[in-house]
Amino acid sequence: MGENNPTSAKAQSQASSSVAREADAIYQQGQLLARVEGSEADLEKKTILFGELYNSDYLILADECEYKEYRIMIRKIGYATKEEKTALHKGRILRGVTAEILGYREQ
Repeated sequence: MGENNPTSAKAQSQASSSVAREADAIYQQGQLLARVEGSEADLEKKTILFGELYNSDYLILADECEYKEYRIMIRKIGYATKEEKTALHKGRILRGVTAEILGYREQ
């Protein structure tokens, strides 16, 4: 009767925070592993073109990813580089990336 259960409140908070995702990010297994700069989805071709993915050192290119509501697989990279540590974008940078849309992620 009006009791507060801190354990269930904490579980609800963790569940809601795991659902909230950043729109400019690529995830694998629930972990944010790359940032996106510029994207264009072509639903007819089932592809997404990314202008740039950065901070992507831990992104496993051969594994399925999630971007917004899509499940994707990176198929082509135009250019890859590692920027200087003083640059605004750190880590591995991938430009001209094409990803295949595999389907929609569970929400």
